[in-house]
Amino acid sequence: MLDEDITFPPAEMASREGIVAVGGDLSPQRLLNAYANGIFPWFSEGEPILWWSPSPRMVLFPKEVHISKSMKRLLNKNPFQLTFDKNFKEVIENCRLPRKKQPRTWITEEMRDAYVRLHELGFAHSAEVWQDKKLAGGIYGISLGKCFFGESMFSKKSNASKFVFIKLAQQLLKMEFLFLDCQVPSEHLESLGARPIPRKDYLALLKQGLKHKTLIGNWGFLGGSP
Repeated sequence: MLDEDITFPPAEMASREGIVAVGGDLSPQRLLNAYANGIFPWFSEGEPILWWSPSPRMVLFPKEVHISKSMKRLLNKNPFQLTFDKNFKEVIENCRLPRKKQPRTWITEEMRDAYVRLHELGFAHSAEVWQDKKLAGGIYGISLGKCFFGESMFSKKSNASKFVFIKLAQQLLKMEFLFLDCQVPSEHLESLGARPIPRKDYLALLKQGLKHKTLIGNWGFLGGSP
């Protein structure tokens, strides 16, 4: 169990399931320390905070983002307007909504408030896509060094989440980010080019990425308007 000390056991000490530690809080300092050590929180309402470092780890290398023929046609049509950090709170609130295959949300009120605080401090960011000035989809995550840790995404319009994921990956490539952490495997992420890598390889990449300066603050300068 974690106490007031914000340090974590080494990620290599994770259980077979990938759990590194239990308890603690979601303070900005603890969260940033977790990500910097290859660890992230993931738990449900009523559970203690669980800290994870699974192996394998699902990662997208920005240059490997997969764009299907249908998505290439959609990107060429450009039906959405892309923004960054335009409405972080609305993105995370939409990500919290129950889904068909996931009736319970893991983004508790405590989690929401913690990531909103990280956004206010300039470490958590959102990418949004808009249609007719209404939010159609989005993704949010944490940025440290040249690493982006994706947390969740949502879609209100067909292919909006794929569109924003691809656009984020393309922007991260321009900014020379090493990877977009997708945490755990899924067919959806695999279809977009993410792939599993061993924990030891992930931690080595993380160490390399954290050697770079973190771009703290609002990313609205990346352009776009709803």
